Amino acid sequence: MTGIVAQGLRVFRDGNQVIASSDFEIPEGSTAAIIGPNGSGKSSILHAISGVLDIEGRLDVCGQTPDKALKNIAYVLQYMPITPGVPLTVREVVQMGRYSTLGLFGRATGADRERVAWAMDKLAISNLADKNIANLSGGQRQRVFVAQALTQEHNILLLDEPLTGLDVPSAKVIDQIIHDEPDDGCTVVFTTHDLDEARAADYVILAAGRVVAAGTPDEVLTPEHLAEAYGLGALHPAHTGEHGVLDVAHEDPEMNEPTSVRQIRGEQL
Repeated sequence: MTGIVAQGLRVFRDGNQVIASSDFEIPEGSTAAIIGPNGSGKSSILHAISGVLDIEGRLDVCGQTPDKALKNIAYVLQYMPITPGVPLTVREVVQMGRYSTLGLFGRATGADRERVAWAMDKLAISNLADKNIANLSGGQRQRVFVAQALTQEHNILLLDEPLTGLDVPSAKVIDQIIHDEPDDGCTVVFTTHDLDEARAADYVILAAGRVVAAGTPDEVLTPEHLAEAYGLGALHPAHTGEHGVLDVAHEDPEMNEPTSVRQIRGEQL
């Protein structure tokens, strides 16, 4: 069964087209990576799925338009704002994920508290439950917001560059969530700069102001498609790595080393 279908999809931000007419399908209960250079429209595709941006063409999310499907979508932005001076604990922030079910003033039930505890355990933040979120590291905060998303009733999980710039322990925990959620029937869609992350997904969307290619990693991550998306063909011959594709892995500007799924899983540490 198909979870997300786009046909002739055009996406607009502030009246300007950011994604030209594009087609893709994401199977239900799969992981889908959206990859492409900076400014390619990766996040805009996520925003369109969540109903935030104006669109033309067809975009079905679990058989509904994005605005009607929103109640079934959990979305974690790359940078989640923290209001200075507001003393929120980790547990309180994670419990906010139940608001869509309870309402702002609804009283949490035992089942709600169990769901919150389960999500914190999944993200390895139970020991941080009573800490002020403002005092956490970037990686710890990201785990808190992913836990908040897991407490929601959802069958679509959207993640905007969830592993970028994280410490290895946090990235490893979140990567595990990405690949565990489909076991419960959830469709996970995430953006990334890293080819190894994309290769580990079931499905890949390669973006460059439009969808250049969509399909399995082997179908999409070819030298020809990557050269087209990244505009490298006219500059120099393609450099291929062990998988026979362009080596354009995202680099951590501070560590000056590539971040990849293999590193996160400890295979190259």
